[in-house]
Amino acid sequence: MKLIDPVVYVENYDGEEIMKFLANMASTCYNYEFDISKDNYKDLLLKCIKSDHSSILEHKTITIKMIGDSGVYKDLERHRYATFSVESIKNLKYESELKLIKPVNIEEQTDFYYEWEKCVKKLEESFQIMKREGATEEQLRMIIPYSAALEMNVTCNIREWRHLFSLRTTFHAHPAIRQLLIPVLVKFKQDMPELFADIEYDTEFPKEKYAKILPLQII
Repeated sequence: MKLIDPVVYVENYDGEEIMKFLANMASTCYNYEFDISKDNYKDLLLKCIKSDHSSILEHKTITIKMIGDSGVYKDLERHRYATFSVESIKNLKYESELKLIKPVNIEEQTDFYYEWEKCVKKLEESFQIMKREGATEEQLRMIIPYSAALEMNVTCNIREWRHLFSLRTTFHAHPAIRQLLIPVLVKFKQDMPELFADIEYDTEFPKEKYAKILPLQII
């Protein structure tokens, strides 16, 4: 059994260029002429967001790759205006050991953690026995825990990122998805404040538990 930390790889983007492009799209609707080299494009974006003219935000997308537990994907797949490419559970058949995400909401060296650890160790033992005995991929999938690490590619337009963050970074969202998405939202807020500054999130979530943010390398 291999325990790993969650991580997020974010596509390289130019936040200012994204905002200027979206403002340019919006200017068509309002017959609004502006100098793209000046900051008045920000006012137009803020006007669109305040008036909920959010369709213009669909003209740009950003892709991230996440390594998180399989429960995170169960939450994310409910977002219909996103595109997902997710590692197949079948791939685990070829692993020498199960890769699991450390539970963010169960503290180490506690009774709950020992019970979780005991449970997943038993699951891995059974998984390896079934694999050696020739169990099919579909049979092996039946004992994979929610803690299993999965690689997920997620592409959303700016409008859907706003919607996704507004639901999945608040206190009501599962800690595992907050752990992954809050640091992404914080980055987007820094790079594209006019597009994301108004989105509230769980500021009490421990920063030391944030998933690491790395650049997404496209080969």
